[in-house]
Amino acid sequence: MCFVLNRDVPCIDFGSSFYTTEEQIHELFSKCGEVKRLVMGLDRFNKTPCGFCFVEYYTHQDALDCLKYIGGTKLDERIIRTDLDPGFEEGRQYGRGKSGGQVRDEYREEYDPGRGGYGRAYADDQRRREEEEYGKGK
Repeated sequence: MCFVLNRDVPCIDFGSSFYTTEEQIHELFSKCGEVKRLVMGLDRFNKTPCGFCFVEYYTHQDALDCLKYIGGTKLDERIIRTDLDPGFEEGRQYGRGKSGGQVRDEYREEYDPGRGGYGRAYADDQRRREEEEYGKGK
């Protein structure tokens, strides 16, 4: 996801692949106007991309165009979701989930290779169930 920013014009992109680069996002989002700033969302612990970013435009109209024309499109085989955001503040670039990434990725039950496979909490629960059923290290 991408948040389009500027105190009046923030936008967020959610749903990006963990492998989508800053350059790819900049190229796509600059089709709606000049990008003032782009901040990639990072895993709090690993400092690797975790599927969202903040994009700040110079004008409110460019941000609205982003919502209209970029939201719902595909980048790296993933549908991009965009939304307006009140603005980037230091620290918001880090995921807020327990594992350091996005909270929504913690409990994802379907396998999604573009976002790191299964959700961390789901995978941990699976591992615990298997250990209970089959025993540890047997």
